[in-house]
Amino acid sequence: MANESNGPVEDGDQTLKAPASEGDGPSVAGDGSHLTAALIARKLRDSGIDCEIVHPVPIDASVVRRDRVVIVLAVALLTALAWGYLLRLSADMNMGCMDMTGLRMIPSGMGLMMQAEMPWRAMEFAFVFVMWTVMMVGMMTPSAAPMFLMYARVGRQTGAQSKSLSATVWFAAGYFLVWVAFALFATLVQWALERTALLDFTMASTDNVLGGFVFIAAGLYQWSRLNDLCMAQCQKPFEFVMRHGGYRREAPGCVMLGLRHGAYCVGCCWALMALLLVGGVMDVLWIVLLALLAFLERVTSMGRLIARLAGIVLVAGGAWLFSMGMS
Repeated sequence: MANESNGPVEDGDQTLKAPASEGDGPSVAGDGSHLTAALIARKLRDSGIDCEIVHPVPIDASVVRRDRVVIVLAVALLTALAWGYLLRLSADMNMGCMDMTGLRMIPSGMGLMMQAEMPWRAMEFAFVFVMWTVMMVGMMTPSAAPMFLMYARVGRQTGAQSKSLSATVWFAAGYFLVWVAFALFATLVQWALERTALLDFTMASTDNVLGGFVFIAAGLYQWSRLNDLCMAQCQKPFEFVMRHGGYRREAPGCVMLGLRHGAYCVGCCWALMALLLVGGVMDVLWIVLLALLAFLERVTSMGRLIARLAGIVLVAGGAWLFSMGMS
């Protein structure tokens, strides 16, 4: 119900005034639209729909450029550090022509090895988990950059001037937390495959039948409705924020929104990440190709077409591997 008085209507952080008399001049129309927005928002909240009234504010172009530079540099530095670590691990895993019969490498960057038949120890599990975590950060950070840039810009335009970058950091923390959880799951899968001798010392599949099955499954997933739904959430950052309650200023809200975005991104890319266990977890060329494919699918306007073409190639490759394993 509308407030019959001409006093202020409180709505969150905004103070909206009801329209005054006709003699109050040009501000009447603006105040009236604010009051209408407040009443609509109140009715939506009463119906259980979370929403927020946002009044865009003018921002200095230099501030936007500064935010963009800070975020791009942070993304570039994080990506470079992750790939530097992966290159170090890859060099450590490929120790020339050394005979690795009966041994397995621990991805530590320190030349650590163990007897192949020995079970994993806590130290080895930790190193493999770190490897997967850094790999996910290196592969997925570039494609998340547009989302981070947009989130900071929306923060500036909604008046959260002092919290824009810090809110973006919290959002990114939630996003990466999902990929850390995925890295833990991938570590457990790698452990299970290695225990059943389905991975060799280079952490690549030893069974063409299994490899073919994973390729075919990943290719079919590229055509699935679920992949389309997840990709739609990742390809349009602004629409994603608007669909899920709008910009959040406080850390818990930012983290939760980042978790949700990360979950959709895992939904897009988990099948591609599974291919690492076929081609070799520490094969740098294979990692680069999969990271590039994930980037093109999520960032470019032709993402869905690229996903479907990749799906055809993956199914064909999987069929070939499957036939090799059955022959």
